[in-house]
Amino acid sequence: MANIYDVAKAAGVSPATVSRALNGGSVSPERAARVQAACEELGFRPNRVARGLRRQRSDVLALIISDIENPFFTALARGSRT
Repeated sequence: MANIYDVAKAAGVSPATVSRALNGGSVSPERAARVQAACEELGFRPNRVARGLRRQRSDVLALIISDIENPFFTALARGSRT
């Protein structure tokens, strides 16, 4: 599995440029195209778990239901009206 350093080496740019290109930062269109081509060639996909660890934020929302058999709580979880 390829990482950001492999993509940077294949595209001929720095890892910071790869990060900016993938996250919508300011990168020239020519460099962004090289990064995208290298990502496709290497099969690179950003690792969401690693990103969450680095950012110290996971963007995951949890819902704890006390009684799953109670129709009120399941309707509440679905967001539907009873």
